[in-house]
Order: sequence, then structure tokens, then C-alpha cells
Amino acid sequence: MMPGAEVRAEPLDSPVARKLIAELNAELSRDYPPAQRFHSLAAEEVAEGAGAFLVVWLDGAPTGCGAVRMLSPDVAELKRMYVVPDARGRGLSRAILSALEDRAAALGATRVVLETGDKALAALALYESAGYVHIPCFGAYAASPTSICFEKGLSGDPVDPADR
Repeated sequence: MMPGAEVRAEPLDSPVARKLIAELNAELSRDYPPAQRFHSLAAEEVAEGAGAFLVVWLDGAPTGCGAVRMLSPDVAELKRMYVVPDARGRGLSRAILSALEDRAAALGATRVVLETGDKALAALALYESAGYVHIPCFGAYAASPTSICFEKGLSGDPVDPADR
């Protein structure tokens, strides 16, 4: 992680979390129609022991965020990944992603899944470079023409398609 950066948990209803999520939602609103935006994340899904909402701080300022929630005892979903535009390209997304994967593993997940949009080119490149592979979209994302879904085994081994 870059000097001056720190990732730590933050309550989903905190002013910091609400501000970052509002910025993310505004960005998504510019790029996708309402039916193609997936904002659902409840406080209990990221409560201690169930998941986590993490914020990356750079030189004392909240600069990005991400969440992990458990979908099943061994599968976690990453959500709400965001870095403020002025701080992009500095490795902060990778730091959040790594911290979320660590949290998922600590919660018992053996694999993680996520959804992103087809216009999120930097996110697509990040996930692919971090070892994520494309999978058929799942759940609410299955019918979305703009969704692209990924998974990654946390052991470093490829995920067996039978485990999906």
C-alpha cells in the first residue's frame, strides 16, 4: 500500500461511509439507467462477524471504500468498491480489494464473487489483474445487460464450476 494510506472498518451509517456511497451512487447514476444500478447493502450484512465496510484513508482523508458480505458460509460478495476520482491510479483500489479478500477469508469464505458494470473499464482491469475470472451473472445481476460478474478462489486455486 502506498505511504500515508490506511484501510480500516467503518460503520455503514457513519457520515464518512454515507459520503463515499453518495459519491459512488452519483457516478453510477451518470453511467447506468436506474434498473442497472445495484445499491443494496444493509448494515447487518456488514456488521462485525457478518461482513465489513472498509474505508481507505490517504493522508487522513477518506478516499475510497468497499464492502464484503457473506452470501453463504463459504462464498462472499464484494460490493461498493469506489475510489474518489482525484486519487485513482495510485493503487488504493488494489489495497481495498486485498483487505476485503482478507476479511472474506477471515469470515470463512473460500471464494469471492462480485458484479461490476460494463462501462467500469478500470474496475474490469483491476479484477482481471487480481486473478478474478468471468462467471455467469448471479442473483439480481443475472438479468442485467450491463453487468459483468467475476469470482476468485481465495486459496489461489481455480474455482471448480461445480462449486458455483
